[in-house]
Amino acid sequence: MSRTIRIGTRDSELALWQAKIVKKLLEEAGHKTILVPVKSTGDLVLDKPLYELGITGIFTRTLDIAMLNGDIDIAVHSLKDVPTILPKGIIQAAVLKRGNVNDTLVFNDNEEFLGAKKAVIATGSLRRRAQWLNRFPTHTITDLRGNVNSRLQKLQDSEDWNGAIFAAAGIGRIGIRPEEAINLDWMIPAPAQGAIMIAALDEDDFIKEACAELNHKETEICTTIERTFLNKLEGGCTAPIGALAYIKDEEINFKGVLLSPDGTKRIDVTRVKKLGEHNDMATYCANFIIERGGKRLMDKIKESDRKTNVYSTKSFTKDQRLLFHEKVVPESSDFVKISLNRIPPRILKNEIENVVITSKNAVESLTTNYSAIELQFKNIYCVGRRTKRLIENKIGKVKHAEKNAEKLAKYLVDHIEGTKVTYFCSDIRLDALPKILAENNITVNEIEAYQTKYDGITLNTSIESAMFYSPSTVESFVNANKTKVIAFCIGETTAKEAKKYFSDVRIAKVPTVESVIELVNKHYI
Repeated sequence: MSRTIRIGTRDSELALWQAKIVKKLLEEAGHKTILVPVKSTGDLVLDKPLYELGITGIFTRTLDIAMLNGDIDIAVHSLKDVPTILPKGIIQAAVLKRGNVNDTLVFNDNEEFLGAKKAVIATGSLRRRAQWLNRFPTHTITDLRGNVNSRLQKLQDSEDWNGAIFAAAGIGRIGIRPEEAINLDWMIPAPAQGAIMIAALDEDDFIKEACAELNHKETEICTTIERTFLNKLEGGCTAPIGALAYIKDEEINFKGVLLSPDGTKRIDVTRVKKLGEHNDMATYCANFIIERGGKRLMDKIKESDRKTNVYSTKSFTKDQRLLFHEKVVPESSDFVKISLNRIPPRILKNEIENVVITSKNAVESLTTNYSAIELQFKNIYCVGRRTKRLIENKIGKVKHAEKNAEKLAKYLVDHIEGTKVTYFCSDIRLDALPKILAENNITVNEIEAYQTKYDGITLNTSIESAMFYSPSTVESFVNANKTKVIAFCIGETTAKEAKKYFSDVRIAKVPTVESVIELVNKHYI
């Protein structure tokens, strides 16, 4: 019992309330605990890309990374925010007894507008939007985002909104539910709404045993059915889906719904099974909806004509696409094409004392031309964590790495052994590194390891922002497009180039594609 359990949580009021409940329960069971609020993925370091670990949840990703890094022992989440497939190595260790499952309507003045033809309701949920429009087709839905407190404040400050929809559990738990708010019993909640979940590492037996004491079996059964239904039906597409399971008289009652985003189409399913005979319940209900037009409806949602608002100058993987928030409509292509050069054997005839590598492309060129045994470098200096990892996997130990070329050059001025470096670079590159070294009497032998070809395309005017990963991608973009967009950049060197053309330039906290995606999500949420 001497181990202190580190409880990871987001730092919003609701998240902290939930974490404190878990803290209280663990301490009542005899465990020592400490709360660890975790702010942003940008402050964390991860050796593997997020998509390799299956980390996709907008609201859970930060804590997933902190746990995989060993910074926290458990993470506390609203279960409805947790992706149905957890990252590798992370499990659902417990789910607490469920709170209020309902959605709640909070109104500005009174509820008389419910009988009116025109009204304005605020919500950021596709599910709530669709169900409200299904019931009140002449009403207008306006977008509402932010934490619970800020959303409630926006409602109070608005002169045009008649009401807004919240999760009853959220506003109730932190004590800000207005007395006149009403539960929407007719609205089917989000799968697992009202439930608090504890995530842990699968390999940590002590933590799993401690959390198991807090698990509420009835809630676990019901939320598992709801989340399995969502998983079977959703297929990676964000859609208006509701699900609720509850146990009464040793029977599990289930109701689920799929709607079109505008609420004009609705497919419902209900089912009752004896407790213990419910294993196929979620799959049966999902198939029931799919066979009654659900597949066509899902396909239509996937093929909706939402206009692309973010363009990436580097192609996404399938898993990277899953990281985007529902308000982001991303597209991507490679604005820069790379051609590896043949590096003459004479360059490697003798052992090179100091080598500088600033990109993964240079590594690929070297390892394509020669084996690791042939690449005899005494000191290797590089730019970027991923470049460093690639070098050490394919060539040898890196003596020192920096975040950008300018910082590396300044480091070399003070710490280099000798007065010469061999720089494996592109035909297109920034001059900062060789210029700084030359000014400090260090001879730079530049070897063109690869060629960079601009391959940008002219984009639709709906594009509001662009994602950049190198100065070359910036150049390629501006050669083919206007520059009135927000520039989301992977690092300082890229941002420096972007600032020549764009008035709004934002820099990811860590130099990864996933971190740039998080930057984009933060803007659009």
